[in-house]
Amino acid sequence: MADKILENEKKVRRHSASVLFVHWAVAISTILLIFSGFGQMPVYRRYMIYKIPGLGWSADFSVTLYIHYVAAAVLMFAAAYHIVFHVMRKEYGILPRRGDLKESYLIIKAMLTGGKEPPSDKFLAEQRLAYAYIGFWLLVIIVTGIVKVLKNLPGINFPGNTMIWVSDIHTLATFMLIFGILAHLAAFLFKANRPLLRGMFTGRVDLEYVKHRHPLWYDRLVKKRAQSPGSRERAANLPQDMTV
Repeated sequence: MADKILENEKKVRRHSASVLFVHWAVAISTILLIFSGFGQMPVYRRYMIYKIPGLGWSADFSVTLYIHYVAAAVLMFAAAYHIVFHVMRKEYGILPRRGDLKESYLIIKAMLTGGKEPPSDKFLAEQRLAYAYIGFWLLVIIVTGIVKVLKNLPGINFPGNTMIWVSDIHTLATFMLIFGILAHLAAFLFKANRPLLRGMFTGRVDLEYVKHRHPLWYDRLVKKRAQSPGSRERAANLPQDMTV
């Protein structure tokens, strides 16, 4: 488990290298998928975007198609790795919980009014909801995208109406995903959320921030540290009158 209090640095290790890899692989591949997907319509030639210096390739169907396929492969690998990794480790803290909608409302209200937020675990309620929302639409995009690829293979045919529905759902999922990404990024307009953004680059957040905003997680980290073999050994080596 990556979570650990780093007393000397006054930090808390929040994300492992594996989590950071998945996050950025999904983020970058999704951006490339959206950009190259619009290139298939074709939008960039119609609106002269391909004339912007450095984007001349964006109107080339073969180039945007290649980028789309490569980005899709990266996204599917990252998603599969993410699921297997956390299922094997039985880490489900990011999954939505009962009461997350109400708790999200209270947190947003507190940030807007300067009031007191409800105590949070490692992930805020709105983070868990955002994970489920974005994850759902990514899954829809992956499934419909696979069907669209299979349709192009020799010997595989789908009814015309089926492909119309698949394409429409794929497009709908793309726009729903864009909305979710924008809402996710808008959360960092609030100053209280910005330390979490830094954590997605370094994997670490300030200890005082965790104590203040994630007390449920902090209490669990303290208990975990107290129960670690190293802590018990240090306690056993203390003089008898110093042990508790």
